[in-house]
Amino acid sequence: MNSDLTMEKVVDSSNYKTGFYHISKRLFDIIFSFIGLIFLIPITIILKIAYMCTGDFHRIFFVQERIGKNGKIFKFYKFRSMVPNADEVLFRTMELDKIIAEEYQKNKKLKHDPRITKMGKFIRSTSIDELPQLINIFLGHMSFVGNRPYLPREKGDMEKYYEDIIKTKPGLTGYWQVNGRSETTFEERLDLESYYSNNASLKLDIKIFFKTFKVVLFKIGAR
Repeated sequence: MNSDLTMEKVVDSSNYKTGFYHISKRLFDIIFSFIGLIFLIPITIILKIAYMCTGDFHRIFFVQERIGKNGKIFKFYKFRSMVPNADEVLFRTMELDKIIAEEYQKNKKLKHDPRITKMGKFIRSTSIDELPQLINIFLGHMSFVGNRPYLPREKGDMEKYYEDIIKTKPGLTGYWQVNGRSETTFEERLDLESYYSNNASLKLDIKIFFKTFKVVLFKIGAR
């Protein structure tokens, strides 16, 4: 009888902690993403002018489908850092160059990506390209801290890690970004993000959040 009561108390305590974690995290996301969106407006205007000064008159926002929590697909927003027909250029480049194709297959990125524009290099190195994800955070598709949102076509490549990774919302920053970022292979990234999904907590989120400032400030792993 006493053991049953103890078990119930442990379960209740666990549920309370989990509930508090998710509620407090969502409140933080709503409040600070709303504040961030106010600053996003003038930043967008300045970047648009800068793009036009480099001869790039295409739209500044990049919209793409990504995998969210529980595998739900959502529209993902970023500032465009690549040429408008980036996917076409990627596939054509991989067809012509097998070494590039192998690099992309291994890392899901290219060290010297021919698709990145002049402005794209700048906003990537400073992580400014990530700011429109504040829209996704405010709408509830993402959180400030979580795993990176994967492309639907990458689902098969995620293999055994997929179910773990989609347990949590994707994030603007996360465990992978502060532990290697572009210096890791795709499999190493999956392993890091699987760890986060299985160990997500308020304490871990706070550590990641503050470590992100160091990573962005010193451009650690940025490409």
